[in-house]
Amino acid sequence: MRMDRLQQPSERAAAVVAIECVAGSSKAEEWGGDMLQTGDVVEEIKIGGSAAVHSPFKGGKSGVQKLLHSAFKRGDTSIEVRVRRCGGEAAELQACIVPHGPAGRRQYVLRSIRDPNYAVGFVDRMESECIALQGSRSSRVVCALSTAKLQDGYVSYNWEKKMKEALPVPNSSCFLSMLILPKALDPIGSRYNSLEDTLARVNAWLFSSQSSGVPIEFMNVQTEALLTKISGETASATVNSGSLSDLSNLANASLYGFEDYHGVDIGVVKAVRLWYTPTAGELAVDIRLQEGDTKLGFSISRTEEGFIFISSVDETDNEAASTRAGLRDLFRQAESSSKRLVISRVSNEKVLPWMVSSAGDIRCFDTISLSQKLSLHRHALKLIRIHVLMWEQSSSSELTEYNATATLSFPLLASTPDTSKIGLEMDTASAGDVSFRFNELTLSNSWL
Repeated sequence: MRMDRLQQPSERAAAVVAIECVAGSSKAEEWGGDMLQTGDVVEEIKIGGSAAVHSPFKGGKSGVQKLLHSAFKRGDTSIEVRVRRCGGEAAELQACIVPHGPAGRRQYVLRSIRDPNYAVGFVDRMESECIALQGSRSSRVVCALSTAKLQDGYVSYNWEKKMKEALPVPNSSCFLSMLILPKALDPIGSRYNSLEDTLARVNAWLFSSQSSGVPIEFMNVQTEALLTKISGETASATVNSGSLSDLSNLANASLYGFEDYHGVDIGVVKAVRLWYTPTAGELAVDIRLQEGDTKLGFSISRTEEGFIFISSVDETDNEAASTRAGLRDLFRQAESSSKRLVISRVSNEKVLPWMVSSAGDIRCFDTISLSQKLSLHRHALKLIRIHVLMWEQSSSSELTEYNATATLSFPLLASTPDTSKIGLEMDTASAGDVSFRFNELTLSNSWL
């Protein structure tokens, strides 16, 4: 009993208030000797113009926190702290008192005036622990490393400005993709071909597009989950599959299911999204219309894969809007490179194919409605901006020429007897100032 009473005063004498780093320095000075370090023993605290308070501190860490709370409450947040280290070395910190929410109410830390990123707090420790922490620089670094945490945060970003100024086409992405649904094996869509079959369709579409002269390159492919309701035998086969053999086959399945909280059988159809990119980007061509333009000077068609392209240009009229805009030169370059001059955007709106249905049909844009819209632009004398997919990088002089002469107009021409060498679906517009009539033709170009 007497021995216990003798040990208690010595234990209390060994308890000190020490420094604990809670936020590291941004100036790489934390371990240079000038900054306070974890394990430093607090000797003196001086808040504002008040008298300095020396160790030992009544109540330890709790007593120091009360002092900080009182000072913060009265608006006196300037503080100086002096510490000692083993060997008699001393250090000081000039800081301000700030609340420390993660530690709880009425808890405060000191944020350095020299470096606002650096903050320290107070902790009760045995002096022997502090000596051990101060024993070597490496031990202090190891201690700090064990408690260091990366902090996250938020930064404001001017999305509207960036989307307008940073993108080649304002407010529109340059990412091109095609969603291919798996082939349905029955009218109600309860069974589908395998994922491998869908991937083969993706591959065939891409290779066929490239073979027809569409200047695109493969980027990536991924599966995409689409939810659907299932019932009957399909639900039993998909929802109740739980064996290891069933799970191993799931990777190549196009349909699998589960039961939700309401007992409804939900099916997940695995479609495939193909990401692709123009071989050499997109080029904008501005078509500026003038009084007296009676035609735009080129015809449009559509490939089997759903791409709209310029199939011919007026070679006889040097004053045609398409010629003024440099579209005829682009068309000649595409022909010499065995490429299609594919239209990717009209008035910054994408006009590329975007989906293949479960029946195998390609969702794409209609050339008849596009011809009509362009002709209405001509009558209204409204500028038309189209983008075309490029097959090679244009030189700076070419880009300057297109930008300077970008005055492309689409005059209506009579249909020519030119025939397509590839099975293409085309539209034709009648010439003149009379009302338009559009007919779906199989083997003739659509002149504008």
